[in-house]
Amino acid sequence: MDLIVHTHRTHEGFCLFQHFHGENSRSSSGFAGVRVRAKVDSSMKVSLGVRKFKRSRVFAVSGVEAFRSNGKVQSFDKPPNGQLGNGHVPSNPMDSLPNLGEVESNNHLRKLVRNGELEEGFRFLESMVYRGDIPDIVPCTSLIRGFCKIGKTRKAARVMEIVEDSGAVPDVITYNVLTSGYCKAGEIDKALRVLDRMGVAPDVVTYNTILRALCDSGKLKQAMEVLNRQLEKECYPDVITYTILIEATCREGGVGQAMKLLDEMRSRGCKPDVVTYNVLVNGICKEGRLDEAIKFLNNMPSYGCQPNVITHNIILRSMCSTGRWMDAERLLAEMVRKGCSPSVVTFNILINFLCRKGLLGRAIDILEKMPRHGCTPNSLSYNPLLHGFCKEKKMERAIEYLEKMVSRGCYPDIVTYNTLLTALCKDGKVDAAVEILNQLSCKGCSPVLITYNTVIDGLSKVGKTDEAVELLKEMRAKDLKPDIITYSSLIGGLSREGKVDEAIKSFHDLEGLGIKPNAITYNAVMLGLCKARQTDRAIDFLAYMVSRGCKPTEVSYTILIEGIAYEGLAKEALELLNELCLRGVVKKSSAEKVAVRM
Repeated sequence: MDLIVHTHRTHEGFCLFQHFHGENSRSSSGFAGVRVRAKVDSSMKVSLGVRKFKRSRVFAVSGVEAFRSNGKVQSFDKPPNGQLGNGHVPSNPMDSLPNLGEVESNNHLRKLVRNGELEEGFRFLESMVYRGDIPDIVPCTSLIRGFCKIGKTRKAARVMEIVEDSGAVPDVITYNVLTSGYCKAGEIDKALRVLDRMGVAPDVVTYNTILRALCDSGKLKQAMEVLNRQLEKECYPDVITYTILIEATCREGGVGQAMKLLDEMRSRGCKPDVVTYNVLVNGICKEGRLDEAIKFLNNMPSYGCQPNVITHNIILRSMCSTGRWMDAERLLAEMVRKGCSPSVVTFNILINFLCRKGLLGRAIDILEKMPRHGCTPNSLSYNPLLHGFCKEKKMERAIEYLEKMVSRGCYPDIVTYNTLLTALCKDGKVDAAVEILNQLSCKGCSPVLITYNTVIDGLSKVGKTDEAVELLKEMRAKDLKPDIITYSSLIGGLSREGKVDEAIKSFHDLEGLGIKPNAITYNAVMLGLCKARQTDRAIDFLAYMVSRGCKPTEVSYTILIEGIAYEGLAKEALELLNELCLRGVVKKSSAEKVAVRM
């Protein structure tokens, strides 16, 4: 079977993607008889016949696609050109730095660090030690903290080495700062090495920092080993230590195991606090044992700990997620009766749940009650209502509550506006959406990628691609990088409007940005080409799609079949459809629908 690619004939503004049939195609042994042959002489195409030509090319591409989907693709990365050195060797630390006495030097070091001049402070520290001055540990600790904060843990570690070698004695706070920096950077192994070589005894903060990092990384077993080391060193865990471990145990081993740890905590004379109990209540709720969580909540005073608003919010959220609205209402009333004032979060949980259930009237009742309990609604209180009104296509009510929100001193956030823009575009009111988008900056709310994507998609769907292109330029001017969704919307709109060459240009722009097109993007271009009666180019595009490692969908083939029929070759298109159906490329049900349309 021949895949025929014409290298001599191109339409203006369209690249035929000649390179897809290169060396790799010829050398691969897995093509199972599929040969890729370039036809240069246009007379050869005539001899084959237009009808046979189109059928064989689509079959050939489907064969290549089948091979690619079953085969393995290997990639070979080039080794880096060079490697960075691990150490730092100053050429002459005395050059161009002030030569001061030890007291003045330490004062100068403090000033540099306080002003955020970390690199200058680092060089000055080196010059101090080079002269034999002993640096003050406080500015050195601040220097380590500064480097850790910006992710330069390697530089922070070098500061520690300089300090240790200088004869100064780092205290536990200095080591804790470095340990914390390593943990935040995800370099837990380095933090553990610091723990092993500390010149002073680690304290409970040191251990808690490492335990938190291990637990957050899902390394509970290793965390328990560190706890045992801590106990051996007679550094006794505090309530934070156990709460960290209980939370991780709930997540990885279940509440049953966490309760054993709670018992151990109590036996060591460490009293759990409300945070510890909240972790357990949350774990019980996540295991779907809501009634047990409620019982635990009621028993907390007997454990010597009063539940707080967070405890109630955890259970309230679980009640809402399981549809126990009446229980949620009773819990809210019980909170107020016991003197545990609901927070904004409490009310937002209820409003969000009611809006998801379509109970907008009851959600409004909750919203209006908030000020009576000393709570001012925020954007998270209004957004679910606006979303609910938009979902029910009650745009007037949505705008009404947007205005009410602003009049009450609650300024909409980007989520609020995105909700409205999505609804307006779906309702075909794209001009209103553009107007809101243009006003966002004046309202102190910066549009984000999804904001532009929503409006570009809306404009593209109503045939206003010129405006969509202008919006794309605007977002790029604001350093917002478009994504595959941005371009798929625009390319689809251009193709539908018959602006195929513009669609292909946008396709190339997409690739130029390093964004990989998906099947939807390729299909949009092929549809535009077929509508323009340019199925030759559409087939070339299918070939390019396969060569770029994007697997064609059933839609890809049906677009080409309908395109061939549209050019007056209905009989040949039907034959092609039947054969692709037999090969399993197109489903029988889909083939029947396509046949009816032809």
